[in-house]
Amino acid sequence: MRLTRVHVEVPLVAGQSLDLPEGPAGHLARVLRLGVGDACIVFNGDGHDYHARLAEVGKRHVRVEIGGCVAVDKESPLRVVLLQSVARGEKMDLVLQKATELGVDAVQPAWSQRSEVRLEGARADKRLAHWRSVVVSACEQSGRAWVPAVEAPLPLPAALAALPATPLRLTLDPDAALSLGQLQFEPAQPVVVAIGPEGGWSPQDLEQLREAGFTGMRLGPRVLRTETAGLAVLSALQARFGDLA
Repeated sequence: MRLTRVHVEVPLVAGQSLDLPEGPAGHLARVLRLGVGDACIVFNGDGHDYHARLAEVGKRHVRVEIGGCVAVDKESPLRVVLLQSVARGEKMDLVLQKATELGVDAVQPAWSQRSEVRLEGARADKRLAHWRSVVVSACEQSGRAWVPAVEAPLPLPAALAALPATPLRLTLDPDAALSLGQLQFEPAQPVVVAIGPEGGWSPQDLEQLREAGFTGMRLGPRVLRTETAGLAVLSALQARFGDLA
């Protein structure tokens, strides 16, 4: 039987006794109704799963005893960083959830010229915390023991400057000369994929992408929605160069 996995942001050591934070504790005790002696898996993003058993269960309190730990090898050999224009509400959640399941390495949200969502101050901090929780939940479900980074959203020029140094930078363009079938590179080389907003990249955005070294790539003849495009590219890249074999 598959064990429930919960994420905690604390160091984990085999043999320790640990009081779970309120969120994971409530999920195990009130949602799943686990009791004393039931097993679960705890992870903190260090690449290991820690097998545990519930030692104490209260309304707002769960203590677990950590047993042994095992290294988890579920990361793709293909490192993809997704530069995603911020989408509205559930669309952004969908992108983050499914991109995590598909093995994305990191996500850099960006404000582009046609972005329909703008967040500042406390509202931006709250949304970023929510996005990171979506990614953590996707790791719990998918079995990943490394948690992809979700960076704070930035205006497009700043987001481009913050990207990792790699010559392979792609953005979708149905009219591009380069197709996925023509793409050749070593899987160990990081790939950055830029996905535009719901209204598409503006001419100014496209110029900034070109100056930052992005190349247009054709992924079929159709124009994909922002919540579809990144997931389609990730799936195609993983099938050809990663671990979706």
